[in-house]
Amino acid sequence: MRLGIDLGGTSVKAALCEEHGKVLAKKSIPTRADDAETLCADMKQIALSLCRGMGVSLAQITGIGIGAPGSVDKASCTLKFGPNLGLRDVCFAEAFLPEFHCAVRIENDANCAALGEATVGAARDAKNMLMVTLGTGVGGGIIIDGKLYTGSNGIAGEMGHLVIREDGEPCGCGRKGCLEAYASATAFVKFAERALAAGRESSLQAQAGHLDAKQICDAVDAGDPLACELFEQYCKDLSCGLASYINIFQPECIVLGGGLAGYGEKLLEPLRRLTLSQTFRADANDTELVCASLGNDAGMIGAAML
Repeated sequence: MRLGIDLGGTSVKAALCEEHGKVLAKKSIPTRADDAETLCADMKQIALSLCRGMGVSLAQITGIGIGAPGSVDKASCTLKFGPNLGLRDVCFAEAFLPEFHCAVRIENDANCAALGEATVGAARDAKNMLMVTLGTGVGGGIIIDGKLYTGSNGIAGEMGHLVIREDGEPCGCGRKGCLEAYASATAFVKFAERALAAGRESSLQAQAGHLDAKQICDAVDAGDPLACELFEQYCKDLSCGLASYINIFQPECIVLGGGLAGYGEKLLEPLRRLTLSQTFRADANDTELVCASLGNDAGMIGAAML
């Protein structure tokens, strides 16, 4: 048995999983990140609660994995900096003692989500896959030969910081023209708000200043000309990044996650057409574009599989 914990800014989600990733039970509690001691105590208690609730002895737990936002040091099982948690240098190596005596591992939460989808999710039959999450930013993870790839320093997989336009839109990383500045849900909304502020006519004017990505997608479905124009450009920008990933990695599939992936085939259809036309490929081995299937469970399952 394994335990996977997804440490988020608003909630701590945990799952008790079988060795191959099947979820037996899961639980969520609010994140109390006031101090490291409180957070560690809460994480241990949710782990104990899951085991007791399922009648699993603590000796049966072979590993505990933690997915956390921010930078981590895997060797020491330390969250170096969690910007959404306001925490620095929190070591979890002994957080589950004395009750648990198994190994405790930590990884970036986006990498955990990729590992989850590769284990029992949309890419479970693929040995080589990428995950690209389309949310507040653009993140993701890389699986090569069935294993999570994080590079020589443990931070590979910053999918959003491939430059697609020289001297383009400013990105939060400090560079200009990054994919994240064009293909995140935040960027999608930004371009819509910019167009509305410039006086473009649209049914979206009623939500100006309070738009979200779903509202724009709903307007696309309704045939709103501005929304359709914005969505077409969004797909072109995202396909530019996806084509580069394919040309570099030639994965069996790319899994799209995050809020915008909820648009499903309406997003995938234009992306397949635009992306594959830009790639080096063998027709019999095209990279498949699919949407994530595990939802909020991906991070917990991936953490358990660490």
